[in-house]
Amino acid sequence: MTKQAGGAGGTAMGAMDIATPTRTKDIIRKHGFTFKKSLGQNFLIDKNILDKIVDAAALNKDKGALEIGPGIGALTERLAQEAGKVAAVEIDNRLIPILEEVLSPYPHVSVVHGDVLKTDLAKLWAERFAGCSEVSVVANLPYYVTTPIVMTLLEQKLPLDRIVVMVQKEVAERMAAKPGGKDYGTLSIAVQYYCVPDIVCVVPSGAFIPAPNVDSAVIRLTKRQAPPVEVSDEARFFRVVHAAFTQRRKTLHNNLAALIGKERKGELAGLLEACGVKPERRGETLSLQEFATLSEALAAAGMIE
Repeated sequence: MTKQAGGAGGTAMGAMDIATPTRTKDIIRKHGFTFKKSLGQNFLIDKNILDKIVDAAALNKDKGALEIGPGIGALTERLAQEAGKVAAVEIDNRLIPILEEVLSPYPHVSVVHGDVLKTDLAKLWAERFAGCSEVSVVANLPYYVTTPIVMTLLEQKLPLDRIVVMVQKEVAERMAAKPGGKDYGTLSIAVQYYCVPDIVCVVPSGAFIPAPNVDSAVIRLTKRQAPPVEVSDEARFFRVVHAAFTQRRKTLHNNLAALIGKERKGELAGLLEACGVKPERRGETLSLQEFATLSEALAAAGMIE
């Protein structure tokens, strides 16, 4: 279901200031809204944080913005003031009438009721962002579904400029992590294969209603024109990456042996050495380039398809 917020009256010039404790509580009270913990609903009430999110998105009237999980529209309102077109996908049908009301001054905003993970995003792009020079995803993502949403946006190779999202602080740190630390893993490699990550700011729990139990962070993922490494098969590359982190405490040699089969484990140490990788290293120490070299060598040796 898709509904258009607003009519033909033009864009409102004045801010409605949804992102304040008083205004947020007024809207919630007026509509009798109750938070669903299962949907990870935490509404942002700090205007300064909203400004940082929108600044990081670098929007203008020629650009579009896709928002996921708009809640009662605090961020949507700010996006509407900056972007030429805004589409907001909301899974909770109880929020649709609230969004239609608070966003009524903005005819260039459309509210889509649905689950973004089940939405045809290519179709949404074509329908909602025709004529936009660039489109960015800008969102305060529910913690429980952050990684699936980010990976869906990246793997579908949508014509994105950047993704600016509020996520759990630890998740942002994993996305931006460098090799060698405990935060570096499959998510780090997947995000950095497609994007350049940059943590914009850390957000305390008090910036939300209700306050979550953890701190958050805003991270900007600027889409790369091309991946930083060359691989002949992306699925194979990521299969090797996942295998390397299957059991973090195990060596690369042992983790990859489970991928290629024990009958060829004896050949694996020599192949790793030939790639300049010590068999006793762990996956968390390898760079993207080392993983790319390794996946190509494993394929060339017929150890994986």
